[in-house]
Amino acid sequence: MAQPRRLIECGDFVLRRWEGQQDFASAFALIEESVDHLRPWELWVAGHSEENTRELLAKFEARWDTGEVYNYAITTDGTPVGMCQSSRGAEPRGRRIGYWLHPAATGRGIATRSTAALVAEMFTLPEVEYLEISHDLANTSSAAIPRRLGFTEVRREQGRLPTAPSGSGIDVIWRLYRPASPVDGTHGP
Repeated sequence: MAQPRRLIECGDFVLRRWEGQQDFASAFALIEESVDHLRPWELWVAGHSEENTRELLAKFEARWDTGEVYNYAITTDGTPVGMCQSSRGAEPRGRRIGYWLHPAATGRGIATRSTAALVAEMFTLPEVEYLEISHDLANTSSAAIPRRLGFTEVRREQGRLPTAPSGSGIDVIWRLYRPASPVDGTHGP
């Protein structure tokens, strides 16, 4: 099974695979400092603790090896400032992408550029035909990223999970297909 690179250079920042428990202190601090920023949109932060961070890092490691989820720390000068990931989608040829930043890292294009780098990396995997980004309708900051990167809104649906405090309960799903092959004009490998 093909896997993405563990380290993706992006100029002034780097995407790097989380390295298990050796990343505990930096992952815990990143989440701890971002809880208030994430709380309106992410229900999982309510359970933030040292134990949950350790479990999260263990899951990152196991799920990378199976190809289920590829989690990256977004780092500047070696310090994590956010996370991004690609996970298997509902269909075998699709993957989902998610991202978030420490509040001090917002407004500098890092989320858009790291998502663009992750998109490019996922399209190096031969089995990936399309990528999706999903966000709550009320989260306009998250909506800007797929729009900037050329994704197309494909549907809106009632959220399957409980709604986060600032959420509308409506998920917006965006999709981007693998660029057409220059040889025959088709999508995919």
